Amino acid sequence: MMTEPEKEQGRQIWRTFVRRHWSMLAVFVVAAIIAVIGAVLLFLWFVGDAQATGLVPRTLNLWTMGYLITFLLNVLLWMIVVIGIPVIVFVAAVYFFWWKRLPAEERNEYRQGHLFGKRSRRRDGGGAVSFLVNVGFILKVYVDGNWNVPFATWTVDYLVSSYLWVIIWMAVIFGIPLTIGGLWWLHREMKKNL
Repeated sequence: MMTEPEKEQGRQIWRTFVRRHWSMLAVFVVAAIIAVIGAVLLFLWFVGDAQATGLVPRTLNLWTMGYLITFLLNVLLWMIVVIGIPVIVFVAAVYFFWWKRLPAEERNEYRQGHLFGKRSRRRDGGGAVSFLVNVGFILKVYVDGNWNVPFATWTVDYLVSSYLWVIIWMAVIFGIPLTIGGLWWLHREMKKNL
């Protein structure tokens, strides 16, 4: 948690940055707005195109896991090609043509003032766990032979029991090594203290 002097220092460094480089900040804001609008329009175009070309069925009750994964991978590919690559090129251009040309003292001032945020050692693993559970669910659907079975035929029992089995298997796969490691660490620490 930030203290009041740290918050004030953060505000002050932003004020200094905006005062010196307001035009570049405006370019960043406009570029971000264009990227977001472009991503939304691209997604809407792709949804309509995917239905028109037969990549996916028009009604959701006919979708299968195969359709869902194919759709998501195609959306991801289009987003990377049409939005992601231009954004990366823009960021690289800004870095090399603007940021690197700022005086070294000014860049150090921004770094020391944590203009772009203070890095923390705290890690959040919640996203990784849910990602692994969903990948496990996709694999279970494939192994069960329900890859090309429409979602409309799935029961709630199948959905809930599949997720439950994935969570149990993840607990076994990751829990056993973690338990062994924890017991080993505890044993080692107890030996040190004796």
